[in-house]
Amino acid sequence: MSPVEPPLSPDACYLALKARDARFDGSFFTGVTSTGIYCRPVCHVRTPRRENCRFFAHAAQAEHAGFRPCLRCRPELAPQALRWSLQDASAVLAQQAARLLDEPEAWGGEAPSVDRLAQRLGISDRHLRRIFELQLGVTPMQYLQTRRLLSAKQLLADTTLPITQVALVSGFGSVRRFNAAFTEHYGLSPSALRRDGARRESGCEVRLGYRPPYDIDAMLGFFRTRAIEGLESVVGRKLSRTLAIDANGQRCEGWLSVEFDEEHCQLLLQVSDTLQGVLPLVIRRVRAAFDLDADPHAINARLHGSFPLGDGLRVPGTFSGG
Repeated sequence: MSPVEPPLSPDACYLALKARDARFDGSFFTGVTSTGIYCRPVCHVRTPRRENCRFFAHAAQAEHAGFRPCLRCRPELAPQALRWSLQDASAVLAQQAARLLDEPEAWGGEAPSVDRLAQRLGISDRHLRRIFELQLGVTPMQYLQTRRLLSAKQLLADTTLPITQVALVSGFGSVRRFNAAFTEHYGLSPSALRRDGARRESGCEVRLGYRPPYDIDAMLGFFRTRAIEGLESVVGRKLSRTLAIDANGQRCEGWLSVEFDEEHCQLLLQVSDTLQGVLPLVIRRVRAAFDLDADPHAINARLHGSFPLGDGLRVPGTFSGG
């Protein structure tokens, strides 16, 4: 099966890559044949030659083609590309399947599988595989494997969690399987990656990408107006709050703080040590609360004529996961 093309033409992707345009971050990934590495369009390494570039709509497609994630731009930080179609039912079905695979809470502690996913969607597993591969270019399990590996990569780089715990909270059933998959896909062991860049301070800070424009003041103003005393506060451009998450029969309580790095189009998330074990869930809730995966280009194409003053506005979510 031929790889699914990104939403932009290859030539347009290359122009966005040369410009390091953050508006297209997460909309495509660039595999460089001369290095075997794939990058985000905002990567600050030297721009590769056009003939050495292959473009992919998803990180899973790049990894399936044999490329390893860049250790500098870190593809796991990119906002997700949620492309919906009002006409193509197959595309909607594939995106809904991918969304369920991205939600650890949706499985109630059970391991995701193609059979369970098909049952959730009310279709046969054969039809699910066919539609998923047709729309996304990889199988559901290949997609899930990439998401787990990138989640583990972020935990290794930004937290002090033991590698055993990293493997488990990322969705791997055993440390042996995790080590084997990580080494096979990325060409280095989890411990080697950690030696290169793990933080040792109390708590941890991770970076979450978003696509500009983003009306930061409007979003923080929404949370400031509705802040619950004793639970959350917004001071300047920093939001702090407590958070409790129930996962796998255990309750984790702690705090988080959020600041915006507008220059790099990133949100800086810091969490307490007590929330590190559920960091993938915390990241997902923060991404939803701040609407970090929104695509302003697609939104403006539909609404700009009737809503010209809304450029950069996002839809606030909640931290409860509801």
